[in-house]
Amino acid sequence: MDDVVDLAVVGAGPAGSAAALRALQLRPEARVLLVDAAEFPRDKTCGDGIAAHALDLVEALGVPGVSRLGPPVPRMRLRSPGGQVVERTCARPNRVVPRTVFDAELVAAAVARGARLLRHRVRRLEVRPDRVVLDGAVAARVVVGADGANSTVRRMLGAPVAPPSATAVAVRGYAPTAVDPDTLVIEFARGSYPAYAWSFPLPGGGANVGFGVFDKRGSGSRAELVAALRALLPGHEPDPASVRGHHLPLSTTPRHHPDGRVLLAGDAAALVNPLTGEGIFDALASGVLAGRAALLGAAAGAAHRAAMRRTFGRHHAHGAVLSRLLHRPRFLDAAVLAAARRQSVFDSAVDLGLGCGTASLSSLAHVALSYATAGS
Repeated sequence: MDDVVDLAVVGAGPAGSAAALRALQLRPEARVLLVDAAEFPRDKTCGDGIAAHALDLVEALGVPGVSRLGPPVPRMRLRSPGGQVVERTCARPNRVVPRTVFDAELVAAAVARGARLLRHRVRRLEVRPDRVVLDGAVAARVVVGADGANSTVRRMLGAPVAPPSATAVAVRGYAPTAVDPDTLVIEFARGSYPAYAWSFPLPGGGANVGFGVFDKRGSGSRAELVAALRALLPGHEPDPASVRGHHLPLSTTPRHHPDGRVLLAGDAAALVNPLTGEGIFDALASGVLAGRAALLGAAAGAAHRAAMRRTFGRHHAHGAVLSRLLHRPRFLDAAVLAAARRQSVFDSAVDLGLGCGTASLSSLAHVALSYATAGS
């Protein structure tokens, strides 16, 4: 097997495409292979929300015009379990783009830059001193596992299984109407585990609607999740044929970025935000880091781990602490009340939930004040 590519990326979603695009951006002559079991375009269970933070990363990868795929959605509205409401205009508008469209755009950009797309389901991985071999047929100097929540690459690396407490469960469907065509709407549920329903307006009308629970132990059946969605968003039920379920490995899962020639990115690296369930920004950012580290060969793993720690360390630490507080409905009530009172708290929450932000001392102080006020 003398034909060895520089980089093989398993999974051509946002994380995988970002890895390929970044590697080719830095080294245009590199031989990059994108391997995916699906044929693009393909559907992906997701809320379809693309934050401004994520669009920044796509533009930096040299993929212009992605914003044209969905009109701006300027506002966001959240209702807490206790009925507190905040509705504000975001510092920058987010967009809603079906993953069928968004992912295909990124794959096409990677192929146009020089990556080769191979339709294949990877089942075996062999790490040798100078290469990694996939299914005895594809050899690469470095492999990036970006193959999603049920990652084969992650499992073959011996990564720990995400515990139920660090696994969210969600259902998503498409409804003919949106709660508000200019607003991302989130309705938190009362219950033993943090959960919310959403309605995100789609280009051309309708909405992506869904319901997610931030702990597998509280998820229930698909029918129960759809019933919870119906209760929180009456009159905006999805077409039953469009309803899909999905598990999301949260970033509170134990980290696993080993040394060597195999890297993980996106859901395969368990990077879903534990406060919002958002995964697109984390997928793109980790893919960018993996694409850069992949050019280092045997030193790729150590470089990727260090880069991930620098980029995500404080963000993940803050998210982990706050995700535990979400189990206390009064805290979420106070956070929403503080965001309603102050734009700065709202902006900080958006950065933390949709990007790589952290909780500022000022924002936490306002939440604490709202907590005391709400409890008096």
